Amino acid sequence: MDRILEIIERNRSFLITSHERLDGDALGTELALYAWLCQQGKMADIYNQDATPENYQFLPGSEVILNELPAVGRYDAAFIVDCSDLSRVGRGYEKIADIGTLVNIDHHISNTRFCEVSFVDPRASSAGELLYRLITRKGNPVSSDIATNLYAALLTDTGGFHYGSTGRETLIAAGNLVGWGANPQEISEKIYENNPLAKIRLLARALETLAFDLGGRVGFMVVWRSVLQAVGAIPDYTEGFVDLPRSISGVEVSALFSEQEDGSFKVSFRSKGKVDVERVARAFDGGGHRNASACRIRGDFETVKRRVLDVIQDGF
Repeated sequence: MDRILEIIERNRSFLITSHERLDGDALGTELALYAWLCQQGKMADIYNQDATPENYQFLPGSEVILNELPAVGRYDAAFIVDCSDLSRVGRGYEKIADIGTLVNIDHHISNTRFCEVSFVDPRASSAGELLYRLITRKGNPVSSDIATNLYAALLTDTGGFHYGSTGRETLIAAGNLVGWGANPQEISEKIYENNPLAKIRLLARALETLAFDLGGRVGFMVVWRSVLQAVGAIPDYTEGFVDLPRSISGVEVSALFSEQEDGSFKVSFRSKGKVDVERVARAFDGGGHRNASACRIRGDFETVKRRVLDVIQDGF
């Protein structure tokens, strides 16, 4: 942490970025870091390959996010947050690699330590929790904008503070953020109760595919591209779907198979704890956490499903 604080102190201009298919932790951490750097008189830009999902556009500062990468020569250093490997940034990651100093803030156990400076703690609930540690170590005042963004990061990556990664320090941080201006009800409503109608229609179609295997210990759903198009949805709308099969009594592992444009499947996993789904994802060159992970697999659905179930079965 002290090394990162030194990098901020001695440099003037920073690029901030995160992974494809943005979630609340990625966006909340980026925006909190941006506000914190600006508060210290630094110049900063946020670049994301993908557009900000609708339910996160309320986050303070989200309007400054760029979806085209500026000339990287203008930056002294870059922060890559909530990202286990630089390639996960997507478009432009090769250019970002040329920036003088790269700093990684991440909590994925599959992190490859790809940066010169890596602040990685797989025990942390979120990248937002790690940034909270940095900010409080520095001792700067925490604005309500920073508090709101960090609270959103913690809230979403802990599944509303009920995943196993929710520790004592996570809850202390959340409490302090509320004291500094984060509004739990408003943030939760805007993230979880502001769904476009197309997402609900997509969910209804996905639930029609709900199936079980391995004696009911695995539940899974499929989202086909043709269904996305039929209901007018986009891939971002599948966020949270993977949690539904896990909520069923007897299900230990849930999976969501999402058909991609190239014919492959993105497979998201959730576990109640008995099965290490990070190990499952890693078998297919993916990664994540023990209870939440993802990967991409090429092949027809039945073959992909069988391969996934075989690896899951080995984990019981």
